[in-house]
Amino acid sequence: MSGDQDGQRDAGRRVRRRRVFYIPGYDPIHPRRYRELYRKEGAAQATISGYEITLKPKATAGPYGWQVAARIEGAEVAADVEVLVWSDIVRDSMSNSIAATYLQLLQTAWAYIASGALWRLMRLRKGPVIAALYPVGMLLGQALLALLLIWALARLGAALAPLAGWIGAVIGAGLGVALLRWFKGKDGKFFAYYLMHDYAYSARHRGANPPELEARMTEFGDRIAAALHSDVDEVLVVGHSSGAHLGVSVLADLIRQGRVPAEGPALGFLSLGQVVPMVSFLPDAWRLRADLAYLSARRELTWVDVSAPGDGCAFALCDPVGVSGVAPGDKCWPLVVSAAFTQTLSAARWKALRWRFFRLHFQYLCAFDRPGDYDYFRITAGPLTLADRYRDRVPSKSRIEHPVSKYTSVAP
Repeated sequence: MSGDQDGQRDAGRRVRRRRVFYIPGYDPIHPRRYRELYRKEGAAQATISGYEITLKPKATAGPYGWQVAARIEGAEVAADVEVLVWSDIVRDSMSNSIAATYLQLLQTAWAYIASGALWRLMRLRKGPVIAALYPVGMLLGQALLALLLIWALARLGAALAPLAGWIGAVIGAGLGVALLRWFKGKDGKFFAYYLMHDYAYSARHRGANPPELEARMTEFGDRIAAALHSDVDEVLVVGHSSGAHLGVSVLADLIRQGRVPAEGPALGFLSLGQVVPMVSFLPDAWRLRADLAYLSARRELTWVDVSAPGDGCAFALCDPVGVSGVAPGDKCWPLVVSAAFTQTLSAARWKALRWRFFRLHFQYLCAFDRPGDYDYFRITAGPLTLADRYRDRVPSKSRIEHPVSKYTSVAP
């Protein structure tokens, strides 16, 4: 079962003050981009939907964030939004060496192919698998062009004189390296290196979290635990893309450790555009699989998972617990719902965005010109808890729940 909210402690609670913790995906860019996105898209959604929302800088010390004042659904709500930053870890994991990136390509391909994870992932959604194969094909294509350049100049030189063939090959090698460097310099358009580093980061430890990430997740947990002992009405954790599986583990740890007070604020977890199977399907993702199973049966929180088939970078409408093969008998989360881009975006807007895959992956954080029951700004700055907002929502009929992963163990 999914989305059964009977017995939720936060039923009927109105929100005047909220703490929001946003966990980004694998992103090396400074978190100010998320403030600007919230400011711009929140204003657009407010105009479309007829409510008021304003931002101002964070007034207290600590991690990066901002304050929101909103009047939504006839109520005034204040929200403190905080970005749980791990962009420094991401930057450190992104090699500056072209050769090292090609080595990562081989290691990552081997991790997914040899384990059988790639073939299992292909049985879910084709979009994210294509997105995973894209950097492999793009980088190999770049290397092939460089080799063809070397070969062509060597042949040209050999046609002129035997010794000139070697000279042509040397010149071709220099130009080939220059070509590879040009492609790397233009990766802001191609995204091949960026995506390769992203997939390599999870594959490097075959699904286990590296030590530096575990340490940062502990810090995230401490921030959230402190908020749960404050006088706010709701603590909302938002995990986008790779940030979704980090949120799963952070919240599972907090509940296991008894750090979620029974009489404290309502606790909500909103996972957006998740790519959980890219990690949970790997052999050594015991920690994540155990956390998925544990969190899916806990009544201390409400967990809503939002995705859309139009997002080719996410495992849209794939229940991350079910497809990972770890659903317990008393599973009640997540509630899997669709943002239905083809319905919540006008025909003109959908046409403009349809082939902008990376932009669509961030649409969950943006305005919809034909909004449905998913509105990021109502959820983060409106007067209803996540539990109340989705209390009567049924899960998507087209969701995938059956086990697909080859690896379902939750301990070494």
